[in-house]
Amino acid sequence: MSTVRINLLPHRAQKRAARQRQFISLAISLAVLGLATVALVHGILAARIENQQSRNSLLKSEIAKLDEQIKEIDRLREQIQAVIARKQIVETLQANRSETVHMLDQLVRQLPDGVYLRSIKQVGDKVTLVGYAQSNARVSTLMRNIEASPWLGKPELVEVQLVSAPNAAAGGGAKLSQFTLNLAVKRVAPPGAAPGPTVRAKGAA
Repeated sequence: MSTVRINLLPHRAQKRAARQRQFISLAISLAVLGLATVALVHGILAARIENQQSRNSLLKSEIAKLDEQIKEIDRLREQIQAVIARKQIVETLQANRSETVHMLDQLVRQLPDGVYLRSIKQVGDKVTLVGYAQSNARVSTLMRNIEASPWLGKPELVEVQLVSAPNAAAGGGAKLSQFTLNLAVKRVAPPGAAPGPTVRAKGAA
C-alpha cells in the first residue's frame, strides 16, 4: 500500500500571508480611524477655542464700553456734586445776605446805656465784641439782651478789666470796664421774627 503525501506548506504560507494582509488592513484602518478621531477632536476643540476667544473679545469690548460709561458717570456725578455745592453756596449767600444788617441792627437794639463798642469782628457765624462799659452790671445786661435776641445768641464773656476812659481828661481818673465778648449769629431767623430789620441812621425818623 502506497502512502500519499500532501505538501501543505504553500497553503500555510497563503494563510499566513492572508492573515498578515488582514492585520495590515486592520492596522491601517485603525490608524486612519485614530487620525480621523484626532482630527475631529482637534477640530471640535479648535472651534470651541475660537468661539471662546470670540466671546472673550466681545466681553472685553463690552467691559471697555462699560468702563467708559462708568468714567462718564463719575464725571457727571462730579459735575452734579459741583453744581449742588455751588447751588448750596448761592442759597446760603441768599439766605444770609442780610445777616450783617441784622447783626448790626440787633447790636444797636440790644446795646444798653453806658456800653460802648470799640470793635466788631466776625468770622463765619462767630462775632467778637470789644468795648467799654460803665460797670460790670451793664456787661451782664448786654449778655442777657443778646441771649434774648432773635438774631444773636450764645454770649460768652472772655475777659473784663478796669481801664482808664479813652476820652477822659488828663488827670480825670475816670475808669471803665473794658470787655471782650464772643457771640454767635443765628443763621435762620426764628418763627415770628420780624423780617428784614434794618439799621436806622442816627437822627433818622
